[in-house]
Amino acid sequence: MPTIVFASPKGGAGKSTSAVVLACELARQGAAVTVIDADPNRPVSAWARRPGRPDALEVVADVTEETVIDAIEGAAARAPFVIVDLEGTASLTVAYAISRADLVVIPSQGSQLDAAEAAKAVKLIRQQERAFARRIPHAVLFTRTSAAIRPRTLQHIRGEFEAHGVPALQTQMQEREAFRAIFSFGGTVESLNAGQVSGLEGAARNARAFAAEVVGMLRQSRPAEAA
Repeated sequence: MPTIVFASPKGGAGKSTSAVVLACELARQGAAVTVIDADPNRPVSAWARRPGRPDALEVVADVTEETVIDAIEGAAARAPFVIVDLEGTASLTVAYAISRADLVVIPSQGSQLDAAEAAKAVKLIRQQERAFARRIPHAVLFTRTSAAIRPRTLQHIRGEFEAHGVPALQTQMQEREAFRAIFSFGGTVESLNAGQVSGLEGAARNARAFAAEVVGMLRQSRPAEAA
């Protein structure tokens, strides 16, 4: 079963938010999902303790460098989707998780400084590809972007990544109050109250588009691996 790893050496890039939004959307569509919270700050575990976590969504915490591979393999044996939220540093835990990934998503805000950190994640992925003699599909996910404005800086950074053979998802995780609110109120974007949070329809559309693109990338990568 596919393992989707969220990796970036930069804290605050949007790994945990993107991981939870994706997991909730997959669960909403009827899939069982296990999220492995390998971030020492345990943001996903804190979210899961609040009310409203989907029944089909399991969160596994207390993962260490010694146990992360076993945790991923165990989760993959019981759930159609495994999502791994990693710490914002380069470590053996990060490297081990990447080595087991079917897709690595690299969240990055649209600045040159963030892009440089994302490039470090790409370098680590390519090191794991050489070490394990396998291709590890990966793509940059631009986060906290505006739904209305498309800065030239962001387009320039996207072009730089593509010039170096690093794909970027067409879908961006937009700056949405709803994505922050699920960590305050619990639950999912779909379960939030419109009286508490604005822009729920736009956030739900963004989540659906993100999940659809990730699933599409997973489907495309399987024939390539088989060949």
